[in-house]
Amino acid sequence: MLTDREFMRYNRQLSLDDIGESGQLNLKQSHVLIVGCGGLGSSAALFLAASGVGRLVVADGDDVDSSNLQRQIVFREVDQDSNKATAMAEQLKQLNSHVSVRAIPKHLDGMQLQMEISLADVVLDCTDNIETRHAINGACFRTKTPLISGSAIGWQGQLACFDYQQDTPCYRCLYAFEHMAPGTKCSDAGIMGPVVGIIGNYQALQAIKFITKQDRSQFGKLFLFDAQYLDWRSLNLSRDPSCTVCGGEHEIAL
Repeated sequence: MLTDREFMRYNRQLSLDDIGESGQLNLKQSHVLIVGCGGLGSSAALFLAASGVGRLVVADGDDVDSSNLQRQIVFREVDQDSNKATAMAEQLKQLNSHVSVRAIPKHLDGMQLQMEISLADVVLDCTDNIETRHAINGACFRTKTPLISGSAIGWQGQLACFDYQQDTPCYRCLYAFEHMAPGTKCSDAGIMGPVVGIIGNYQALQAIKFITKQDRSQFGKLFLFDAQYLDWRSLNLSRDPSCTVCGGEHEIAL
């Protein structure tokens, strides 16, 4: 049950009819894995910690660089040269001491990736390379763990949610290729800071909605954001019959 301090802290969420005490308890008892502690992970992690998610696991093998500070808002100047997951965990603990935060200061792969995913209630893919995205997708599909995937580059953002507890397409149905074209990572190209923050916030929002059993009609869709025109578009996804992860019928429709 919630303590008096938790009632005070989360009273604005508790006041929502479709959250209430039961929804806040669901958040308190939940376990969320965030893979990638860059711009997407920074925004998502801050709001998940602030909302009262009980257990957060954050994983990243990179160190904080001065060029990250333009968009990776969880970090401070004193965090430069520190591991991103470790520095993020310290900031999240200072934000909300009610939340248990565990840092994994390495790039997850192989059996450790699958084990960490199997322990989570929902996974946020906040990475910036497609090889890792495919590995996360495969592990989520095998363990039937819901996946919330975000990406951003330039002025463009994307969000896709996959509920592998249901009969839905997977990330590979959407992106069957194995490698990014040169210059398609934010480390190689430009990125507007608030764009990555917007997508990360949407990832956190979708995770909170999933944990508190809100409407899941957004799962199985791809959302495209154009920041220059403040325009959102959505595409319905169907399974690819040649998908090496999930199989099924292939169709992408407006």
